[in-house]
Amino acid sequence: MIDRIGYDEDQRILIVTFRDTGKYLYHDVPVSTFEAFCEALSAGAFFNLHVKDRFRCSRDPDRKRFGPNA
Repeated sequence: MIDRIGYDEDQRILIVTFRDTGKYLYHDVPVSTFEAFCEALSAGAFFNLHVKDRFRCSRDPDRKRFGPNA
C-alpha cells in the first residue's frame, strides 16, 4: 500500500507515496509522528491509526495527470 514516506521539518509536512495512487501531503504533522511512522512494524496500520483522517491532506501539486479528465 505505502511505497515511501518523507518529511519536511520546516513546513511540518508528511509526504506519503502510495503504490497505486501516488503522493499525498499531510499538513501540520509533528515530527514525533513521522519518527514513530519510521519505526512502525506495519506502515499501513500506523497510517490508518495515526495519520489518515487526522491531518489536512492534499494531493502532490507536482503530480502529472494523464487521461481525458486529467
